[in-house]
Amino acid sequence: MSYPPDIRNQNAPDNLRLISLDIKKDIINAAATETIKAIITDLGDDLFSIRDILVKKQMGVVIRHVNGTGCVIERFISLVHVHNTNAASLKKGIESLLSTYGLSISSLRGQGYDGASNMRDEFNGFKILILKDNFTAYYIHCFAHQLQLTLVAVAKKHSSIGSFFNTVTHLVNVIGGSCKCRDMLREKQLEKVFEGIAKENGSDDPQRAEVIDLLDIMNRFEFVFVLHLMKNILGITHELSQVLQRRDQDIVNAMNLVKVSKCHLQVIKENGWEALLLEVLEFYGKYDIAVLDMEDVYVARGRSRPRSKEMTNLHHYCAELFYSMIDMQF
Repeated sequence: MSYPPDIRNQNAPDNLRLISLDIKKDIINAAATETIKAIITDLGDDLFSIRDILVKKQMGVVIRHVNGTGCVIERFISLVHVHNTNAASLKKGIESLLSTYGLSISSLRGQGYDGASNMRDEFNGFKILILKDNFTAYYIHCFAHQLQLTLVAVAKKHSSIGSFFNTVTHLVNVIGGSCKCRDMLREKQLEKVFEGIAKENGSDDPQRAEVIDLLDIMNRFEFVFVLHLMKNILGITHELSQVLQRRDQDIVNAMNLVKVSKCHLQVIKENGWEALLLEVLEFYGKYDIAVLDMEDVYVARGRSRPRSKEMTNLHHYCAELFYSMIDMQF
């Protein structure tokens, strides 16, 4: 193994390989400390805002301020570990972090969070706790994320759509626990995902049964139909979402794009049913999966045919799903 020039020149002993985990951690921590010191020095006594990226029980904190030349600067500060993600714990974590670097909530002039329930709660939310200490720390929600939250929240009020999102969440949790499974899923090879989980965890592992259940749900007509329906609906608002994230966007143009999105939804409502059904049928044909007879009686999952509401598959998917979901989005 070759040594860096500065070590060779100092006649370092042969056992100095710099591969100790403790040494590596010390070097990383030292680099992080010096980097944050430089960021805080650049900030000086300026006012600033904070935003977070919350992942499980870690909160990534970013500060934003205007420097001496009038440029907006955003810098990642640190990951804050919290015992739980309720508002009180998050506030305590932020206070501790700011105190560590000589910053104060009194200098805070803006808050921007992800809109999760523990952040946006009207009475006990994190933003309210901060505002109680500093009424000038105005809360500004990301418009693009607010749009996404609204669309998904409204969609979930429909039982079939809610079930679809629950399945997707479950799928992400199962696959997300394994890097191997994530890579396989990205390649769109579900059979290999199944095989990978079996090899990684054994044939008797409980996760194998979860995967079998998920694959069964994902092969059902309703899941595939809702998948294509939501892809089309959310696709309409994608351009609006992208525009709302631009720094130079003005509210007038944003409102115009809201109107355009509504017009596109109206077009789909008036002319999109047959195209959507054809898209779903072609998908099933591509993977050689049996297709429902649209004139047959619809049977809700978990219910026997005699107890199901007397309606055809066509009525359920067209009237109760397609038109109903678009009206809810309006």
